Amino acid sequence: MDAIATHPLEITHLPILSSQNQGWENLLVEQFQQPPGEERSHFSEEHAICLSLAPRPVRLLQIKGGRTYVGLHAKGDVSVTPAKTPYFARWDSDDNCLQIRIASRFIQSVARETIATDSERLKLRLEFQTRDPQIEAIGMMLLAELKQENVGGRLYIESLANVLAVHLLRQYAAPKSQFIVYGNGLSERQILQVVEYIHAHLDRDIKLADLAALLGIGQSHLSHQFKQSLGMTPHQYLLGQRIERAKQLLKQGDRSITNIAVLCGFSSHSHLSQQFRQLTGMTPKAYRANSYQHRNPLLSL
Repeated sequence: MDAIATHPLEITHLPILSSQNQGWENLLVEQFQQPPGEERSHFSEEHAICLSLAPRPVRLLQIKGGRTYVGLHAKGDVSVTPAKTPYFARWDSDDNCLQIRIASRFIQSVARETIATDSERLKLRLEFQTRDPQIEAIGMMLLAELKQENVGGRLYIESLANVLAVHLLRQYAAPKSQFIVYGNGLSERQILQVVEYIHAHLDRDIKLADLAALLGIGQSHLSHQFKQSLGMTPHQYLLGQRIERAKQLLKQGDRSITNIAVLCGFSSHSHLSQQFRQLTGMTPKAYRANSYQHRNPLLSL
């Protein structure tokens, strides 16, 4: 899919973190920390979601879609501004927020795969202030990726983008749409196709679009049915298989951990170490030492 296109009318503050140069498709995620001020914007090709990160409530004036709202925004509050909606905001104290802009044509693409309606006529309704634990959770995962310079890879970001798109369609589509209920998951042949592709390309940056194209189905459809079939997302499966290959290579010889990281599709030594420790409870170095000791029990005497 094409990279996200942005057409801001006016941005008065620069972000402290941005995914602009990280190659994320369909999403632009930015964190702003800003003193009291105001802002005007008008994104013609993206829906904008703002998640408050402010430690103290901020009094916020918002004008969008011809409607005005004044209220206190606290940490975790969410606002939604549909594409083509002029937006003005003014705040009277230091603010901290995460802005997620998601391409409207990507939302339409997901809608065509997942809902029974005319996606071209689909619109999202605006929200001035709401609580949405799912958007908050997705936002915090995206923020973590920003801080780590996107070490999770494209498949992880695309998975989050798809989850966010489906959630927006379910909760904020106007009018509410009828979702298609999928069957009992992928067929055995389809599972083998996807699994074999993943195993053959573990050292590459596998995209959700690659796996969907392999089966000739939509990305959201693939994510949903893959999880129904195997009980985990494609990204979780990919990560698990990369760790398993790393274990094999750590046992086999004296390759450097940096070299093993590259062979297993991790972006760096530290990325491998972080994910390895999360899934196994030990570092790659400790795992190698432990494996060597088990092969040579006399060393422990």
